[in-house]
Amino acid sequence: MQPAWSIRTPEVSEIGALARLWHAGWQDAHAAVVPAELARRRTLESFEDRLPAMLPDIRLAGDLGMPLGFCAIRHDELDQLFVAPEGRGTGIAAALVADAERRLAAHGMTTAWLACAIGNDRAARFYEKCGWRRAGTVVHHLDTIDGPFDLDVWRYEKTVTAAA
Repeated sequence: MQPAWSIRTPEVSEIGALARLWHAGWQDAHAAVVPAELARRRTLESFEDRLPAMLPDIRLAGDLGMPLGFCAIRHDELDQLFVAPEGRGTGIAAALVADAERRLAAHGMTTAWLACAIGNDRAARFYEKCGWRRAGTVVHHLDTIDGPFDLDVWRYEKTVTAAA
């Protein structure tokens, strides 16, 4: 059966909707497991400000202006993955990850990585189900509205191929 959504490239007009999805998803997944100082810096405006430069590397699922989920890549990294509550359990997250893996492989990457907030056990289980393996704990250098912020994260890695 064909899903009710497809994976596509976002439109510039969708930045606001993407920012709202990202902000809500970030708060849901991270606010309770990261330092309060980082959570304070993750405002809706901070997500809106970061999205325009990221658009070429984002793919989303959902109708125009109503994203159900999105995934961004950066260099050799699966950089962001967020799914709205109404999109969870539909296969959107797995489809977005598979799409990201294909895009990373198409860019010549053989090993991709992602950062998972320590304590975000739901995400960790999902990544492991998708074939990612925890490679260790590393310091991730995050950009925030108040400048850089260093955060210890779980680093996951996976060998990617164009057929992923």
